[in-house]
Amino acid sequence: MEAHRLSSTKPVQSLKPTKKIPLEEDTGKASDALPLPLYLTNALFFTLFFSVVYFLLSRWREKIRTSTPLHVVTFSEIIAILSFFASFIYLLGFFGIDFVQSLVFQPSPDVWIAEEEDDEVLLAKEEARKVPCGQALDCSLPPLPPAAPIVTVQKVFDEKPVTVLTEEDEEIIKSVVAGTTPSYSLESKLGDCKRAAAIRREALQRLTGKSLSGLPLDGFDYESILGQCCEMPVGYVQIPVGIAGPLLVNGREYSVPMATTEGCLVASTNRGCKAIHLSGGATSVLLKDGMTRAPCVRFGTAKRAADLKLYLEDPDNFETLSVVFNRSSRFGRLQGIKCAIAGKNLYIRFTCSTGDAMGMNMVSKGVQNVLDFLQTDFPDMDVIGISGNYCSDKKPAAVNWIEGRGKSVVCEATIKGDVVRKVLKTSVESLVELNMLKNLTGSAMAGALGGFNAHASNIVAAIYIATGQDPAQNVESSHCITMMEAVNDGKDLHISVTMPSIEVGTVGGGTQLASQSACLNLLGVKGASKETPGANSRTLATIVASAVLAGELSLMSAISAGQLVRSHMKYNRSSKDVSKAT
Repeated sequence: MEAHRLSSTKPVQSLKPTKKIPLEEDTGKASDALPLPLYLTNALFFTLFFSVVYFLLSRWREKIRTSTPLHVVTFSEIIAILSFFASFIYLLGFFGIDFVQSLVFQPSPDVWIAEEEDDEVLLAKEEARKVPCGQALDCSLPPLPPAAPIVTVQKVFDEKPVTVLTEEDEEIIKSVVAGTTPSYSLESKLGDCKRAAAIRREALQRLTGKSLSGLPLDGFDYESILGQCCEMPVGYVQIPVGIAGPLLVNGREYSVPMATTEGCLVASTNRGCKAIHLSGGATSVLLKDGMTRAPCVRFGTAKRAADLKLYLEDPDNFETLSVVFNRSSRFGRLQGIKCAIAGKNLYIRFTCSTGDAMGMNMVSKGVQNVLDFLQTDFPDMDVIGISGNYCSDKKPAAVNWIEGRGKSVVCEATIKGDVVRKVLKTSVESLVELNMLKNLTGSAMAGALGGFNAHASNIVAAIYIATGQDPAQNVESSHCITMMEAVNDGKDLHISVTMPSIEVGTVGGGTQLASQSACLNLLGVKGASKETPGANSRTLATIVASAVLAGELSLMSAISAGQLVRSHMKYNRSSKDVSKAT
């Protein structure tokens, strides 16, 4: 056994596979030299170790009680101390070194096969496999041509792929570092997105003198993000995805994916899902579905700005404007126009349906069509910007809180009193009082804008990241007011969340990436709905609101029961020594 153990810890000198040691060539085990069988020797030293530890502790306790100096030792105590060191060294050598080696060195699977199987089994497996060496292991590195692409090899004891750069890559890296080759042009020049990312990454490390070893590079499809998701990539960030549920909404169960690095969040939402499920489920209703874009235009006088405002808000002109707007897309349909004037500046807020897409690009193209059309009758109109912040996108704004943006959803559930007591560990009266003083009064005292809730943005952000939504739109998507009321003679709890601006889509953007697409598929809303355009994105919005309902219910219960700090101290604090992390 010792001979095999040493072979597994020998440093790797090349990429050749480790040679197996047949059992008949084993020259013996270290334990064979012991005068007693191994199990008896181990038992003897175990007994000796614990006996002398007990004896020494008893003696030292007696000395402390009688005020005898500890350094004054008797003959029996000297023998006990020597026995302690002898047994400790034996146990450390027999168990400790082997244990440490097993952590430091990851042995080849072939080594364990050689230890555990006899010759006949090994021969049978070799005959059954008959895999050429090149297919089983990378036995050697082939010579690389000058213009060869990046090669990834797998070492015998290393689970992480090693990226090898060619001489041509080295020249490109030097030119990027020198500034002669723009970093953003690597994809178009090389025609290989993975290779471009690796070269850009190495150039960045040399320029900054900082290592990116903890940022993964391999295992990602860089072609899928080219020109639509992320520019100049050097790797990707790993975010764990947890599952809360089953969440029972409108008679259907959903397992809700949540990408987060915050401890307790998934567990808390999951508890809320359990309480809702045990009480018969939640009901989620879509109230409105319309994405907005608001350009800013300027005239020479305030009167001319007012003329355009009256023209746009005239119902007789809406049909003409709709035809012009709808030319840009099969799914984009103009729903309404709302104007706000500031002197001679006019802000025009267009609202349109966008199918299963979140729809920012879709509505922007329709708005551009209308602006081009208006230029004929209003040649003095100066378009300041396609977005004048009256939309309002990725910013807290009263117009979204009042008028809505994206999907407007209300979700409710009646939680049974027994569930409140047994699952949520609190009472209906305490929850109602806490909600009034915290979510309503406290938020009003803070001057909150759409923030009359406990932590809606927590759930929204986690689901958005998992399903490929725009995380920045969490700002307005988290506008939420949470209401709680005692019903059924005060026995049960009625809870609701009203969210006027949930901005989600199931096609386009990050939804097409493999991981995010898988999460959408888990919810049953992947891609565009073929039967009813827009149905998948609307369903996703109702799921988001229902998950927020579960999160609000659980967190408010934790605060009411005084469990918030204890749970976070238990589940949201790492036991790892960060100062020693590499």
